[in-house]
Amino acid sequence: MTESETLISKPRIEIRYCTLCRWMLRAAWLAQELLSTFDSDLGEVALVPASKGEFRILVGGVQVWDRVVDDGFPEAKEIKQRVRDIIAPERDLGHSDRKAAE
Repeated sequence: MTESETLISKPRIEIRYCTLCRWMLRAAWLAQELLSTFDSDLGEVALVPASKGEFRILVGGVQVWDRVVDDGFPEAKEIKQRVRDIIAPERDLGHSDRKAAE
């Protein structure tokens, strides 16, 4: 499989962050968390500079987090769960997974 085919067959994650708000470190940290957890399942994690207080995470163009809509910044655990639900729903995240309903 060529590098181009790999990128096409695996999802791209975009982390859009406001540069004026200085949220690059937060975006980079979440990118590292996602790459560490989904290392073989992702084609790319892109940090995309934005403005006007934007902090959004998209998986294959599908929004999984918006700072305004979701009322703040995500915990790594929550983003991992939302990404997993899209790219590998059968995958167990271990200690980062949701607690089973009693």
